[in-house]
Amino acid sequence: MVREFTCIMCPLGCDLRAEIIPGANEEEILVTGNTCKKGKEYAMQELTDPQRNIATSVLVEGGELPLASVRLTHAIPKNRIFDVMGEIRKQKLTAPVKAGQVVIENVLGLKSNVIVTKSVGRG
Repeated sequence: MVREFTCIMCPLGCDLRAEIIPGANEEEILVTGNTCKKGKEYAMQELTDPQRNIATSVLVEGGELPLASVRLTHAIPKNRIFDVMGEIRKQKLTAPVKAGQVVIENVLGLKSNVIVTKSVGRG
């Protein structure tokens, strides 16, 4: 199996090619196109355990703005994005809201917190 990626680990944006080569005892992954070792690490992770971060917003009641931007503190497994978004959508904050405030601690047991990234004062 061959997969192609554009590396996002540094500004170079290398075009990576990852090929799974079946071996006698285990599979080997051959990565080409990377300028640095981060590219190889990125391709290996994408093949074995893809992770993503989420940035979105939460409703704020009584605020100068109707929404506060939020993000995760750590990347989560790609296949859990919709589960985490469902939990975030359930949240409502009351102004004032401070940047860095934890909205959900350890969301779905994934060792990542949902935190506010922009303060919202009272309206």
